[in-house]
Amino acid sequence: PTRRSSDLPYYLILSRELSGERVFPDSRSVLDACIVPVCLDRASRAGIPVADCIISQSCGKAPAVLYGLNYFSCTSGYAVVQGMDSAKEVIRHITNGGKYPFCCQPLEDGDQVTSAHAIFGRTHGHGEELSRFAEMLFAEFHIPLVTMVLIKRDEAHLLSSLAPARYSALSKPEKSLLRIFLSGQEFL
Repeated sequence: PTRRSSDLPYYLILSRELSGERVFPDSRSVLDACIVPVCLDRASRAGIPVADCIISQSCGKAPAVLYGLNYFSCTSGYAVVQGMDSAKEVIRHITNGGKYPFCCQPLEDGDQVTSAHAIFGRTHGHGEELSRFAEMLFAEFHIPLVTMVLIKRDEAHLLSSLAPARYSALSKPEKSLLRIFLSGQEFL
């Protein structure tokens, strides 16, 4: 049988995979979602609009969204920088003084960085476009609870990253939506 692993840590997922069980999300999807350039490449291949991504060790562009690419970074720890002065300090920090590369997503005039929670491929109160994003991301990664970090450009959105979602950060309607899915109720 297929097992949902929304509450299982990575190594338990891996252990179940190694014992021959089919688990969602699988360990590959969990890892792919945590590394911004890999996440964006995989999402792009699935037809999901994604932000441009530059991997660098020392220089960047501003304004931009910056992500660390090292063992200690988390996709929820991104920085939005407006100018090169602030970018230099952030880059120094996220590269650990130049030891690791970083991901730079250049922003255009008027771009806004926003986020929304996706719960089993659904959103609450974010409109039809983000609902489609959530559905496509769930179909590709099978991650039941995730924060979609997005760049809003004009009236469209681009995926910037997928980040962990904390239960405490969910709104009351989102918590209700999660409870409905976990209880096995069906939607009409």
